[in-house]
Amino acid sequence: MNKSGSLCPALKAADIVGDKWTLLILREMFLGTVRYSDFERAIPRISPSVLSTRLKQMDQAGLIIKRITQGGKGSEYRLTRSGKELAPIVDQLSRWGLRWAKRRLEDEDIDVGAFMWDFHRTLKVDELPDGDTVFCVQISNAKDMDKWWLIAHASEVDLCTEDPGHNVDLYIAGKLENLAAVWMGDVTLQKAVAEGVINLTGEPHLEKSAHRWFPRTIYADE
Repeated sequence: MNKSGSLCPALKAADIVGDKWTLLILREMFLGTVRYSDFERAIPRISPSVLSTRLKQMDQAGLIIKRITQGGKGSEYRLTRSGKELAPIVDQLSRWGLRWAKRRLEDEDIDVGAFMWDFHRTLKVDELPDGDTVFCVQISNAKDMDKWWLIAHASEVDLCTEDPGHNVDLYIAGKLENLAAVWMGDVTLQKAVAEGVINLTGEPHLEKSAHRWFPRTIYADE
């Protein structure tokens, strides 16, 4: 890392956590991501070399530690006390960005893989019926990976890029930017459905209760 040449604590902190990839990795860890492969899925635009470098730098800075899993067949990254103390800072930075940074969604800002990773883990499973519920998300303007399947069971949601072979309970169709606008809280689901930019087709009870279970970011009300 570059040395700032200053004793200012803010600059020292920025040297450690001021990089966008470091912030994204921290965000993922606060959401429970611990494995290298899951970081790759959640941050698809980061290259393997950059991901490995940032994880190593964060380890050296004392923000995380790398642990070998039981059986020695893999490893996990865990936050240290220092890393955990960054949670409210990153949270406030996210809220500030939503209030004051440019809010208009740009095509280059939305990666379908990153979005679907966030989308599937913010599905409100408590509002779904008992047993498995299968969704198929159809993204009409995606060049590839235009179909995704979500399988919700109990408190877990699996995300698939290939048809898992289950009967689909509800189809969710729309352009990526429209799905993202609802997820971010810029547009209500009711308005998006009424205007026809998002279509819900399937079990009637899922259609009627969609405003309760439809995924939204925790910052949607900012």
